[in-house]
Amino acid sequence: MVHIRLDGSTLTIEDLFHAATRPSKISLAESSKKSMRRSRALVEEWLARKESIYGVTTGFGEFSNVQIPFEKIEELQHNLIVSHAAGTGEPLPPEVVRAMMILRVNALAKGFSGIRIGTVERITKFFNAGLIPVIPSQGSVGSSGDLVQLAHLVLTLMGKGRVISDWQGVMENWKMENGNSTRVDSGIALKKFGLSPLTLTAKEGLALINGTQMMTAYAALISHQSRQLCSLADISAAMSVEALKGSDTPFDERIHRLRPFKGQLASARNLRRLLRGSEIRESHRHSDHRVQDAYSLRCAPQVHGASRDALEYVENVVSIEINSANDNPLIFPKDKEHLEGGNFHGQPIALAMDFAAIALSELANISERRIERMVNGSLSGLPRFLTNDGGVNSGLMIAQYTAASLVSENKVLAHPASVDSIPTSANQEDHNSMGSISAQKCWRILRNAQTVIAIELMTAAQAIDFHAPLKCGKGTGAAHKTIRSYIQHLDQDRILYNDIQEALKLLLDGEILRSVEKVVGELG
Repeated sequence: MVHIRLDGSTLTIEDLFHAATRPSKISLAESSKKSMRRSRALVEEWLARKESIYGVTTGFGEFSNVQIPFEKIEELQHNLIVSHAAGTGEPLPPEVVRAMMILRVNALAKGFSGIRIGTVERITKFFNAGLIPVIPSQGSVGSSGDLVQLAHLVLTLMGKGRVISDWQGVMENWKMENGNSTRVDSGIALKKFGLSPLTLTAKEGLALINGTQMMTAYAALISHQSRQLCSLADISAAMSVEALKGSDTPFDERIHRLRPFKGQLASARNLRRLLRGSEIRESHRHSDHRVQDAYSLRCAPQVHGASRDALEYVENVVSIEINSANDNPLIFPKDKEHLEGGNFHGQPIALAMDFAAIALSELANISERRIERMVNGSLSGLPRFLTNDGGVNSGLMIAQYTAASLVSENKVLAHPASVDSIPTSANQEDHNSMGSISAQKCWRILRNAQTVIAIELMTAAQAIDFHAPLKCGKGTGAAHKTIRSYIQHLDQDRILYNDIQEALKLLLDGEILRSVEKVVGELG
């Protein structure tokens, strides 16, 4: 059981990923409660003086010039949530919603939002009970934050909307698939866990929905999985080098020192370690008449390395955002001021997600080219489509089709969303980030890339079998052994869907990466 105390400053991407995808508990750090009390006390002081504060004693957006009577402040906050819960589309993945809840608590824990501690703790209780709001995925333009999705989240705290729940040991039997959970009315769920519907007071509705938590939830989960995928891409490339009897010369450290990009150096180092001790490589070291390999093998460190560097930039952006205050207005107790600004604007995440989309697409792009070389008998020197009885059997012919389809889809999805903007709120909000769209596109690209690399791993294992009894390198041998423990050599045609899904599961579960790092050490 993961237990994270949120203080607004020390949350890591890794902790967020594990808490969102595993049984976990969250709570507010005591240090945060002190800061939150100070900012809330200041809001109460301003209310007593009937000071004009955006979203507290005024309307929202274009209605910011409308003064709200004191007796209607609670109604204002209630109406904000129900009116902004205007989303559409398929529900967000449960792990994304759980990450959103953690992130919203963490942002409020910084103590600059003027919200009551009890209101924030309502989110922690909801989370710890294993209740997951059903939130539609579409409707955010990525400025003023992810207003729509966060409004749907808060709606469930108010006893409205629907939640995902399993009454029988929710967290002990956690499943990430929607189909394995029960959707119930939020009011019923609250009653089941002894929680009363949340009533919002001054500033609280705005504090709860003004933020980038949906796009940032996606971005954090993507960042964590992308780091692992970079290592897996090096493993799949190394296995393809073995399969195609490629050269290890292009991975020589002397080459990469002369162009010392961090990611390129790391990828080349990984490939050297993975291939070390390869009997397959030694078998043709002095007899191969090829001067050099195709780019998809020879330039793997340069391509993988560029994606690594891009994704490191993305991770740095996300690490800042997950520990930021991004609502409006912000309360500064020390200065006794409220400042209206724009920290809710999603541009940093929008650009980062567009960049990540391109970087991940390229990992898949070059992987598919290696798959093609392995199944193409005229390029590989191996049996066509990696089957001995070609004609009767199609072998891995269509696995390459699937990979080609996914990389083609990625090329369309990689078009940047952040270059678009549609004005909202009667042109008061005249530039929007569309970061929500960037993040959701990138999520799909990530899964496509993971699948393509899983297909490469599966294909390379099949190709390597034809080099027996020669053995792979230490690292590639460990990967090959793990794959063969779950997926048999393809002697005769069978349903490849099952093999692809098994390979993808091994990739996502970290089984292949763990088996390799057990023998070669942690990959860079």
